[in-house]
Formats: sequence, C-alpha cells, structure tokens
Amino acid sequence: MKYVNSNKLEKLKINSENTYLVIDFDKTITTEESRDSWDMAREFLGKEIKEEMELLYKKYRPIEINYTIPLEEKMEAMEKWYLSCMDLYYKYNLTKDNLKQSLQTGEIFFRDGVKEFLSFANEKNIPVIILSAGIANVIEEFLKKENCLFKNIYIIGNFIEFDKNGKIKKFDNTKIIHTLNKSLIGKLEKKQCEKIKDRPYKILIGDMIEDTNMVDKLEWDTTIKIAILNKETENLIKFYEPFFDIILTRRKCRL
Repeated sequence: MKYVNSNKLEKLKINSENTYLVIDFDKTITTEESRDSWDMAREFLGKEIKEEMELLYKKYRPIEINYTIPLEEKMEAMEKWYLSCMDLYYKYNLTKDNLKQSLQTGEIFFRDGVKEFLSFANEKNIPVIILSAGIANVIEEFLKKENCLFKNIYIIGNFIEFDKNGKIKKFDNTKIIHTLNKSLIGKLEKKQCEKIKDRPYKILIGDMIEDTNMVDKLEWDTTIKIAILNKETENLIKFYEPFFDIILTRRKCRL
C-alpha cells in the first residue's frame, strides 16, 4: 500500500453517514484472474465468438493501458472495441439463458474481502454505486449468485434488453459506456440522487486511471481515490500517483 495523499486522508472526516462508494467492477471488485463481464456473456455461444473477441482484446487492450497515446486516439479505439463486441453478441444471438448459465462456470471471483466489504456497507446503509464499462446484466446476476445484491447497491453499466423470448434485443443505453467515458454525470436516477445528496464525501475505487473520472473532477477534493494495481498495470505506478490518494499493489489488494 502506498499513501500518495496522506494530508487529504487526515482532512476528510468520513463516516458511515456522510460517505458513499463509487466502485469499478471488472478487475476491481473481481480478481485480476477472473474473466470480465464481456467475456462471461459469450459462454455457450461457440468457439467462433471466443476467437473473435480474443482478437479484439489483443488489438485494443494494449491501447487501453498505454498512457502515452493521445486521449482522442484512445477514445476512438475504445468506441470501436466496445461496438465490435456488441455486434458479436447480435451476430451470435446471445440469450438471457446463455448469460445466466455463464455465471455457473465459476470463472469470475470476488477479490479477497469484497463480500465482507459489501456486507459492511449494507449494514451501515452506505450507498454503493457500481459503475462499470462491462455488461451490467452479468454484474447483477453475479451479485445475486453471491447473495450480495443488497438494497444499497446501484449498478450503472451497459444493460442488455432481451425480448419476450429471451433473445438479445438491444443494449439499453443512449451511448455505450467504455473505459474512457465512465462518469456518474447524467447517469444517476432520481432515487439514487436522493440517497447520496446529503453525503458530501465519496470513496472511489478502480483499477484504471480513467476510473477517477467516475466522479466529477470538481468533487475530487471531497473524494478519496483508491487504485488497485493488477499485473498489467503494476509497472505503471508513476502514471497513477498524480491521480490517486491510495495505491494498492497486487500483494495488498484486499478491500
């Protein structure tokens, strides 16, 4: 663990009544070995979609974690990556049953301490907003499976709408949520706003630098930002330091 901004930690007097949580899902709530929510949904759709999605990953993931590439170029690449994945789910006819069954394969896991962490937040009635660029249906079903879909948890992500026969109909977003455009701005429902309006402080947890944008930059002074470094990002700590207050290395990645 590395404290980058210990002064802020001392200054902000957070407690269970004045704080809410904003957390990424893939590789943050889940372990770095877990398949991500996009991968999980492809289970039972055949080897062709697996091969096509792996090719897309090999092409775009290096761009996603390369902090020397201009933002505009990365933004365009992420749009292409996510839209290409969406097209594959239409092409290979994803169903609601496919998605639910995929969670039974046991290839997605909570990071150590997460279940206890979420249970504690529920007991203390601390709002938890899971903001993800992944498939929100997978996140929802996973939390149900683990008995952790508590009433204080709100999921914002790429929800898939299925038709009455359980076949994919559309991704229910006006705009795809990807790594570089994840933000609470304009995405909170009225009931979610009501839950957090009297809570001035936030704890933000993510594994990418872009996760800091989940909270408006104007509110960073009242936000404790925590980074979790996975295998692919641990050597990028110098890029993370200007953005986070606490950085957790792989050996200390327990919530």
